[in-house]
Amino acid sequence: METVATPETPAVAAPKRTMDINEVMSYLPHRYPFLLIDRVLDLEPQKRIVCLKNVTINEQFFNGHFPGQPMMPGVLMVEAMAQAGCILMMSEFEDRSDKLMVFTGIDGAKFRRPVTPGDQLRIEATVLQLRSRAVKMTGTVHVDGKLVCEATITSQMVTRTPQKKQEEPA
Repeated sequence: METVATPETPAVAAPKRTMDINEVMSYLPHRYPFLLIDRVLDLEPQKRIVCLKNVTINEQFFNGHFPGQPMMPGVLMVEAMAQAGCILMMSEFEDRSDKLMVFTGIDGAKFRRPVTPGDQLRIEATVLQLRSRAVKMTGTVHVDGKLVCEATITSQMVTRTPQKKQEEPA
């Protein structure tokens, strides 16, 4: 627990919000091989989130990106920022079953260093603008304290379409 104090109010204990992989999966619809968040280290509602992604040689994309010199595709780092932002926004809702956050834009994406197997991504998303159903965030990805990726992303809340039951073969 952290203590929060301002000149107007006495110190109040504010819980530090963390999540393990099971809780992360309850917030995101993504699954292997597209689930890109392993843990939430810190979450400040409507403000920021800090997450981890452990990069292993077993990731599917390393088979072709690039043989002999594996590097994580930059677009997947941007997707990881968007997934972190999704958790941040979905944490505002008790019932998330009929809601889905979708990517609506990427601006100013920059890739500074390659990410390789064995790296641990520290993903941070910070809210710039918040509306009832839309958000604009700045995101960064660091490895060993060094900036590897940054972008501004926008997302919007939509109603999740119910899944159709698959017909059984006759």
